[in-house]
Amino acid sequence: MKDIWNVVNGLKPAMLMVVVQITFSSVNVIYKLAINDGMSVRVATAYRLIFATAFTVPLAIVSERRKRNITKLSWRVLFMAFLCGLFGQSLFQNLFLEALALTSPTFVSATFNLVPAMTFILAISCGYLERLNLGTAAGKAKVLGSVIGIGGAMLLTFFKGAEMNICSSHINLLHPRQQQDSHVAPLHTASGPRFVGILLAIISCFSYALWLIIQAKMSKEYPSQISSTALMSLMGAIQCTIFALSTEKDWSQWKLGWNIRLLAVAYSGTMASGMMVIVIAWCVKKRGPLFASVFNPLMIVLVAIASNILLDEQLHLGSVIGAALIVCGLYMVLWGKGKEMKKTTQEFEAVEVVVVSAPVGEKDDQNNHSNTDNTCNVVNKDDETIHKKTENEGKEEESL
Repeated sequence: MKDIWNVVNGLKPAMLMVVVQITFSSVNVIYKLAINDGMSVRVATAYRLIFATAFTVPLAIVSERRKRNITKLSWRVLFMAFLCGLFGQSLFQNLFLEALALTSPTFVSATFNLVPAMTFILAISCGYLERLNLGTAAGKAKVLGSVIGIGGAMLLTFFKGAEMNICSSHINLLHPRQQQDSHVAPLHTASGPRFVGILLAIISCFSYALWLIIQAKMSKEYPSQISSTALMSLMGAIQCTIFALSTEKDWSQWKLGWNIRLLAVAYSGTMASGMMVIVIAWCVKKRGPLFASVFNPLMIVLVAIASNILLDEQLHLGSVIGAALIVCGLYMVLWGKGKEMKKTTQEFEAVEVVVVSAPVGEKDDQNNHSNTDNTCNVVNKDDETIHKKTENEGKEEESL
């Protein structure tokens, strides 16, 4: 029984990451249904971040009230939280949902795997956090993976190919509304709106990659994970609400009934932007960031299956090949990054061993020195004893 429990504990991070990908996949499909129902993308993004803030702020207050250091919450940290909310939440979510409205859940899920490659390119361009290292296998793998991923995205964009009828339930939850709403692009569109959606999806990945770089800087100055997530959600909610209020003139869009719109914003806000972020942080703490990134391509498969069954989305050869290239590029970048992290860890451990062993050597020298002194003292004492014994024998001879 104990062995079974140990196996379950070992599989817990993997099972939780599968749950994370299922949650994110369902969010993409539900959001497509909400947008197809006529919900404004800007209002949906604002509500999502409002729900995320309402979930994460009380959680941060309860869980980190004893650990939080008020002196670390400086104006610099607040400014970085504003930038994180801008690039990681408000701008990213608006672009991502607009792309989802103009294309399909499968496409935006595939495009999202460009984030590691774009993060690598941005980090190289900024001159920190990453090194090119073309002389090493890891550096070549990261560069080649980035090129392959971008090539897959271009193939996904410009090449459609033959239709692949793998399986279909002939159920299309979007069909009734698509005939009524002209602003919602159908899943099979291949003209202007689809190209705009592709461009928005790629820009959203760029925004998310920029957020990762800023978040890495912020984590060093403000390491409280839940509090920083709450701050980012709060900043993003304020930005999205102001943007939605200034651009959305139809006040009926803000009404939430007991329908797919309420489900989309409440579920995505509390689960995707709230609970799942905490789960990912726990998995990263247990197994590292690369472990969490490896599960990202699973979302493509899950979304493709759900879209094919529920939305009657047809896959094309170009989409499949492009998604496969993006996934291959992703794993090459992750492999190169893993090799560099392993090498850095080994070098750090080697330095740590040298630093720790230095006092031990000094201690051994001290012990050897003290042992030498003790030996000398013993020898001197023996010499004195022999000298005294010789003197006593001389006195005895004189008395005789």
